[in-house]
Amino acid sequence: MIKEQWDVNDIPDQSGKTAVVTGGNSGLGYEVSKSLASKGAQVILACRNLDKGREAIEKIDGDSPPDVMQLDLADLSSIRLFCDEFLKKHQSLHMLFNNAGVMQAPQLRTIDGFELQLGTNHLGHFALTGLLLKRILGTEGSRVITVSSGAHRTGNIDFNDIMKEKKYGRLAAYAQSKLANLLFAYELQRRLDLLGSSTISVAAHPGYAATNLQTTGPGMGGGWGYTTLYKVTNKLLAQSALMGALPMLYAATAKDVKGGDYYGPGSLGGMRGYPKLGESNEKSHDENLGRQLWERSVELTKVGYEELLSSKSH
Repeated sequence: MIKEQWDVNDIPDQSGKTAVVTGGNSGLGYEVSKSLASKGAQVILACRNLDKGREAIEKIDGDSPPDVMQLDLADLSSIRLFCDEFLKKHQSLHMLFNNAGVMQAPQLRTIDGFELQLGTNHLGHFALTGLLLKRILGTEGSRVITVSSGAHRTGNIDFNDIMKEKKYGRLAAYAQSKLANLLFAYELQRRLDLLGSSTISVAAHPGYAATNLQTTGPGMGGGWGYTTLYKVTNKLLAQSALMGALPMLYAATAKDVKGGDYYGPGSLGGMRGYPKLGESNEKSHDENLGRQLWERSVELTKVGYEELLSSKSH
């Protein structure tokens, strides 16, 4: 049973634990990084822009100084370089936060030719998790926390046009990527169960939290109407980035969390409030869809999750 107003003060001591937070230099990622560092964790901010990452860690206090490492989720070669460097430096990984993302961007491509939102939000994190899996599985009780959104409810995975080349819409592409995040989180848990691993895969969403997400993507390609709208709704409806980060922090640190759980704000239909155990839509739990997306993701990223090959899932 979750405490009614669970917050940062309720996070247990994290001394001796290592966490990687994608997009850790701003918004939700920054609040997660700051909170974990204050509880003694060794936090690595995985950031596309190293200068912004360095600025962020100067503002974070902790027993173990945070580190910043370069990671561009829209570039598979960058992901591989990050993982190679991490594996050389660190012998454990207790928490991986698949947090960074882009929202409602115009029709753009990643370095590898993937649709930008699916490529960054899902495929980048799929590759990152797979390439770090050896270290994750080797750390007792480790957790993979994947960040989704209420937008997953309108998402659809079209395997015949997964890169949205035939028909592109900013909102539809974002919703597809957020549904993909959940399908991945749940499919990963099913495979971990078959392996008998102590690692768990958990999902979370921030509700409506005021971050750069509402301005960066929507403002690209002349989408200023979106940014104007979000400036208004942020003031009227949004909660702080810290409040939005609480479900992620709960998923990563609370003792009662189970694999396959989904946490989000508990008030205003999941838009605001303290963390509560939530429920995603039926499509996100479709095992056939999850398996199909997994197989397509392996094909696209060339990351095969070899550490799971001994399970019955293959």
